[in-house]
This record gives sequence, C-alpha cells and structure tokens, in this order.
Amino acid sequence: ILPSGLYAYWTGMKDVRVEVVDARNVRFEHTERKVISKSPFTQRVLDLVTVERDRAGVMFIDGRYVETLTPGQYAFWKGQSEAKVVEVDLRETMVDVGGQEIMTSDKVTLRLNAVVTFKIVDALKAISQTDDVRQALYRETQLVLRGVVGTRELDAFLTDKDSVSKEIEETVRRRASELGLQIASVGIRDVILPGEMKDLMNKVTEARKAAEANLISRREETAAIRSQVNTAKLLADNPVLMRLRELEVLEKIAVNGKLNIVTGDKGLADRVLNLL
Repeated sequence: ILPSGLYAYWTGMKDVRVEVVDARNVRFEHTERKVISKSPFTQRVLDLVTVERDRAGVMFIDGRYVETLTPGQYAFWKGQSEAKVVEVDLRETMVDVGGQEIMTSDKVTLRLNAVVTFKIVDALKAISQTDDVRQALYRETQLVLRGVVGTRELDAFLTDKDSVSKEIEETVRRRASELGLQIASVGIRDVILPGEMKDLMNKVTEARKAAEANLISRREETAAIRSQVNTAKLLADNPVLMRLRELEVLEKIAVNGKLNIVTGDKGLADRVLNLL
C-alpha cells in the first residue's frame, strides 16, 4: 500500500496492476484485506486492530460511536479521522463483594461476603455509562445489601436468607441492566457475627434444643403413664385377666431365679383351675 503521490514502475519485467482505493472512508475494506495487511508497507498507512474471541470492539470515529465490531481483524487509514476501538470482554465473570459491615434493624452489626456473577451484553452501555463497570457493579451491590439487610432484624435475616438473597438478586439485576450487564446470580457467601453475639446465639440454640428434648421426654412419659392407667382399668374390670397377668409375672420371676410357691391347704392345681 502506497500513500497518495506519483509513482513509476518498470514495464515488461512483471505484470503490475495498480488499484486506486478511496481513503476518505476511515475504515479500510477490501476483498484481499488479510493479504494486504501482511505487507511490510501496510503499517505506514494503516492501523491494524484485532478484536479477540469472546470480545466485542466498540468503534468510535472522532469520539462518536459508529458500530460494535465482532471478533476479527480490522484496518483503518492513518491521517484521516481519529478511529478508536475499545475492546470489551463478553465472558461471564465474578465480582467479590467482601467485608461489608451492615447493621440490622435491631442494631446488630454483621459482616457479609457476597458474590455476583455477571456478563456484559451491551458493550456500548458498559463503557459509556461508567469508566469501570466492575467497580460500578460493586458499589451498586453494596448499596443493595445495606438496603435489604438493614431493614430486617437479625433473627428474620438468619432464618430466611434465601428470600433475602432473592430480593438482593432482583434489585441488583434491575440496576445492572442499566449498565449493559446481565446478572447470572447473586449469593451471600458468608455471614459473620460479632464474637459476643456468636456466643449468645450458641447459648440460645443450646437452650432451645434442651427445651425441645425436655418436651419430647415429657410427652413420652405422659404416653407411658396413660398406657399404664388404661392397663390398670382393664385389669380392674376383668379379674381373670388380672390373674393371668399375675401368672405372667410369676413366670418371668421363675426364669430369672429360684421361685418357691406356697399353695396353702389346697394344691397348686386347684389354684390354677380357679385362675382358668
């Protein structure tokens, strides 16, 4: 590629073909652009820009947005209008929002660590709304965490973290769309309580479990007593059943040790017949 000017070529030695290209259009487009770009003289007249895979190139001419370029190589004429291509990564990535100290509505200070997974879906918005989209998302997530967690009491937050995470994700998603972002997930990774509060919570949990164990024990005792009362009523109303029960007790005693039975004047057979 040669800049504008007058040039002379020897004839008869090689077949030379000269093609004149309009350079008023800042972007150089040609069917043989890839071959032309490899010429050692190309860098004198052209700026080469490569948009890598999984990225988008936002092109500006003299500070004005023109188009968003897909992955590939592009060439721009030097000395014309100022061409600038801002490369934007479109891959999914994460922002770690860590060490956030937030006070709940009942004046308990928590330290939260959250993770936001996102990707850029509108490259122009991502670079025009803010100079650092990751930092902007970090700040937005901070504000949402404080707004959602700060309106809840500690117990309500700890017992229903799933709904809190869902509310945080929905709010962050709405704000992120204004930055050209798509939120894949927002999750609370860690909840760190102050040392004294952690000890207190452990004591409360221990007391609650002890109370539950006592309640279960009392229920079992009540059921056993009720069963004994019903059995006693049944035996009192049925003398024959009562005597059979006595024989069962005697049988158990005889199995475990020596048993002497004093029958009195009548024999054992008569007493057994009376029981039957």
